[in-house]
Amino acid sequence: MAKAPLTQADVERLLADPSPDSRADAAQRVAGSFDSSIGAAERQIAEEIFRIMVKDAEQRVRQALSESLKDNPAVPHDVALTLAQDVAEVSLPVIRFSDVLTDDDLLDIIADNDEAKQVAVASRPSVSETVSSALVDTGNETVVTTLVANDGAEISRESFDKVVETLGDSERVQKALVRRRQMPVAIAERLLTMVSENLRDELAARHEMPGGMADYLVLHSRERATVALSQESSAEDVGVLVRQLFDAGRLTPSIILRAVCVGDMRFFEVALSVLSDVPLVNARTLIYDPGEMGLHRIFIAAGLPEAQFVAARAAVRAVAELEYDGAASSAEDRERFQRRMIEMVLTQYDELGVEFESDDLDYLITKIDGLPPDHIEVLDFGGGDGA
Repeated sequence: MAKAPLTQADVERLLADPSPDSRADAAQRVAGSFDSSIGAAERQIAEEIFRIMVKDAEQRVRQALSESLKDNPAVPHDVALTLAQDVAEVSLPVIRFSDVLTDDDLLDIIADNDEAKQVAVASRPSVSETVSSALVDTGNETVVTTLVANDGAEISRESFDKVVETLGDSERVQKALVRRRQMPVAIAERLLTMVSENLRDELAARHEMPGGMADYLVLHSRERATVALSQESSAEDVGVLVRQLFDAGRLTPSIILRAVCVGDMRFFEVALSVLSDVPLVNARTLIYDPGEMGLHRIFIAAGLPEAQFVAARAAVRAVAELEYDGAASSAEDRERFQRRMIEMVLTQYDELGVEFESDDLDYLITKIDGLPPDHIEVLDFGGGDGA
C-alpha cells in the first residue's frame, strides 16, 4: 500500500507537540514516508525536517531518525553524514547500512579511532579494499576480526598479509580467517602453521588443500624454529644440531633450504658436508667454488632436489655480493640479506618459467621444496653426477 505524501498540515501536526517522544515519533513518520513516491515539494519539506532533527538536542530523536533512514538510498548525503558523525548510539545504524556514505566518509570515520564505529564499518554488507586496508591498519583485534569474518568485505592480498603478520597469533582472528569463504591460498598456507589442530583441519577442508598439506606446513613451522635456534648458536653447536637432525631423520631438504634462504651458511655447509660425507673444509671449498660446478656437485652428492639448487646458488651469490657472514651479522644484515635473497630467487625461478604468488619467505620455501626436477633443465654443468 502506497504511503500518502506529506503535506504542510501533516508537518505542523507532527511538530506541534514539543515532547521528545512526540519528536521521535515525528522523525519515524517523516522518514517512513520518505521514498520515491512523494513529490518534489514534499521531498524538500521532508529534507528540511531531517536537517532540523539531526541537530535535535534529544538523543532519542536523532536515534529514531537514524534507525529509520539507515538503509534509505534517497537520504541527502549531508543528512547521512551528520548522523554518521554523531555519538555511537545515533551513528551506528547509518554507518553500518547506509549506501549514501562514500569511501572517503568511511575513511574519515575510521580515522576518528572510535572502535564501535570502526566495527560498524567493518560490518557493512560490502566493504571496498581501500576501506578494508584502513581497518586493518588500525591493528585493533576486534575490528580486524569483524572485517575478516565479513564475506562482503573485499580484502587485498597485502591486507591479508598484514593481518597474519600483526594479529596472526590471535585465536579470534585465526577463527575468523579460517571460516572466511574466500582467502588467497598462500595466506591459508601461512595460517596453517599458526592455528590449532582443529582449526587446521577446518582450514584445510574449507580451502580444498591437498591431503597432507596441513601436516606438511606444520612441519615447516617446526623447521623455522630450528633454523632460528641455529642462527643464534656457535659453530660447534650448529655442528651438533645438524648431526642430531641427521641421526633422527629430520635433516630434510626443506630445513636445509630454509637455512640457506635466511643466510645461515654454517648450517648449510655442515648439512651438505654430513649428507655428502665430505669433510667440512672440502665441502666449503666446493660450495664457494666461483665456477659453481663445485656447488652443484656437492648439492647432488648430498641427495638434495635439483629444483632447490637455484635457491642455493642464489644464496651463495648473495653471500658474495653482500659480503655476508651469517655467523656474525646483525639482525639488520640478516634482513637485508633475506630481501636480496628473495629478489634473486624470484628472478632466477622466473627465468625458468616458475611463477610464485607471493614473496613471503615461508611461502617461497614451501613452493620451492615441492617443485619437480624438470623445472631445472637449464642447470646442466656437464660431467657426472658425483661430487
